[in-house]
Amino acid sequence: MVPYADFNLLPFPDRDQALEKILDLTMLSDIFPTGYHGAYSAGVTTGSTVYVAGAGPVGLAAALSAQLLGASVVMVGDTNPDRLKQAESFGCVGIDLTTDGTLEEKIAAVTGEPEVDAAVDAVGFEARGHGKDAGEAPATVLNDCMGIARAGAGIGIPGLYVTGDPGAVDDAAKEGTLGVRLGLGWTKSHRFVTGQCPVKQYNRQLMNLILHDRAPIAKAVNATTISLDQAADGYQQFDKGAAQKFVIDPHGMVPSA
Repeated sequence: MVPYADFNLLPFPDRDQALEKILDLTMLSDIFPTGYHGAYSAGVTTGSTVYVAGAGPVGLAAALSAQLLGASVVMVGDTNPDRLKQAESFGCVGIDLTTDGTLEEKIAAVTGEPEVDAAVDAVGFEARGHGKDAGEAPATVLNDCMGIARAGAGIGIPGLYVTGDPGAVDDAAKEGTLGVRLGLGWTKSHRFVTGQCPVKQYNRQLMNLILHDRAPIAKAVNATTISLDQAADGYQQFDKGAAQKFVIDPHGMVPSA
């Protein structure tokens, strides 16, 4: 019933083992490979200092992935206190973007210098400016990443950008034209990696990490099972910024459900 299932399906080595970790394995369908792609394409490696913009599920997956890739410190920026607490729950440093001070100053307070080895944009075109009541400013995160990424650094961009956004703040943004400081990125010799994640490139290896207890991704993103009847409420909670990743489990197959 699923088109191209012979290509897209990922076989699990052992059914019983997989069912025990099915909540973690569910994350292989999207957010875990996407977050990993952001960290990997940014060049995160042993000892890297890393900044991840956005503490939603993909940002949290990118943060955990950066840890798996050997980062020495992972800082996660957001305006949602609950999501920042979730990032801190597995060893990240939360960066509150609603408080006074520049991002460079906040990075320096953690690492001793106002720059990082790698940056990940896990926000995308609905980015907001800094400050408590800041409005939508689509280029904010991209400019932030170029501002704090050291010369020669990589910037992974799993955050979604579009060619059409009718609800954007101005006519340019409505067609995906943003005020990005490309000259800054050029001057600092940055490497940008954008586009949809090639999930099949990563999901088998990430599956093995999960099965061998190396990647507690469900815990990192606060995966929460709900019934099909609770789906609409789950979408509403997520839209309001809930620090959870809702998994619809209509048949009660997830053990913790």
